[in-house]
Order: sequence, then structure tokens, then C-alpha cells
Amino acid sequence: MPMSQTAASSIIDFLSIVEQLKRTKRTGWVNSGVAAPESIADHMYRMSIMAMLIQDNALDRTKCIKMALVHDLAEALVGDITPFDGIGKQEKAARERQAMREIVQTLGNSEVAQEIESLWLEYEHDTSEEAHLVHDLDKCEMIQQAMEYEASDHKQLDSFFNTTRGIFKHPQVQSWVEEIYRRRKSNLNDLS
Repeated sequence: MPMSQTAASSIIDFLSIVEQLKRTKRTGWVNSGVAAPESIADHMYRMSIMAMLIQDNALDRTKCIKMALVHDLAEALVGDITPFDGIGKQEKAARERQAMREIVQTLGNSEVAQEIESLWLEYEHDTSEEAHLVHDLDKCEMIQQAMEYEASDHKQLDSFFNTTRGIFKHPQVQSWVEEIYRRRKSNLNDLS
């Protein structure tokens, strides 16, 4: 059955908001002087691939992939707010909640709008094992990227590693993090 013009228009409006994630560079990399910083969409995409690679029958992998795809969706409207931007956690959360309301409204009260909002809230409140994993993936992807920028830009990005040390909970992600640290140490030794 063909989609109504109104429904198609709503989806195109939603996709135009999502497009901002492709244009918005991640603040931490910009502030660190990375030459060609990734976008928010780049980050979310690799996280989704990482979620596909998780081998854990206790988790709903499809839900993890979807959650990774929407976890930073509010940043399409509010930008990538970091702890160093002078905006408190409560204010950041309020801005992102309002942004998600606006984003989801573009899709009306549809089933997919409700799913996107539900996945985002579950991630924000860290209320499931899937959300715990996606939080791990968020930080793991960040240090993977930091390691890659250290190599490509010939700089040390210690703060990204220091702020995440010891926080990873999922065993498979922990093994990835150990490998990232091993490779980073080797890369840094090669630079010396």
C-alpha cells in the first residue's frame, strides 16, 4: 500500500533532522585539535557495527543495534555537549529530552516514533542489560577512535583513556578494550 503524502513528508522531515548528525563533528575531537574529526553519525554507525559483533545470547542484539543507532539522536538538535562545555548534567538531560520530543513528534504518534523514543529513554536511564552494553560500546568506540587519531594525527589523547579506565562491564567489550590498550601501547612506543 502506498504511503500517504503526509506520512512521507513526516519521514523526510525526520530524515532531514537526522542529516545534522552527519554534519556535526564530535566536540571532544574538535577540542583536541584532531585534523578531520568524525561526525556524530560516524560514531553511531561504528557503534551499531560493534553491537552486531557482540556474541551474548542473554542480550537482544537487534535491540542493541537499534539503541546504538538512536542513542545520540537528540544531538541532531542540541549538538554534542561534553562535560567540559560548562553545561550541567541536569541541563544537558533536559535539553536532550526536549530535543527528542521534537524529533519524535515529526513522526507523529507512530509505532516507530514510540520505538525510537523508548530505545532512547532506555539508554538514557540505563535500565536494561542492552543499555548497559550500549554504554560500554559508546566508550569503547570512543577509545578505539582516540587510538586511531593518535596514530593518524601523531598526538596523545590521554584524557579519553583516563576517563574510561576501568568502567567497562561486558566481558567481550572488556577484551576489545584490552586489545585497544595493547595496540595503543605499541603505537605510542613506535612514536617514541
